[in-house]
Amino acid sequence: MGTLVSVRGGDDDTLWAVVATVGRKSRVAEVFRSRSQALDDRAWRDQQVKAYADWLVRARQPVPHYSVAPIRRSDLPRKWTPLPALGFLRGQLI
Repeated sequence: MGTLVSVRGGDDDTLWAVVATVGRKSRVAEVFRSRSQALDDRAWRDQQVKAYADWLVRARQPVPHYSVAPIRRSDLPRKWTPLPALGFLRGQLI
């Protein structure tokens, strides 16, 4: 009898994404190799949104919600670029 070997395919391809959501639209804001890095980035983005919450409301800008999810490198759009915490600063509303 042969020895069973556990092969975990796709581990090198799996990343952790910080996902920005406004209403029904979602966009990958940033990607990381580890979940802890993604959680730290999400916390920083949440802090930025809270710091500018009053301004966002007055400017009638949508307030993004951030979450963390696993993603494969192949699932990222071809010309994907990171999104600032307050994404509209780049002229993109997610």
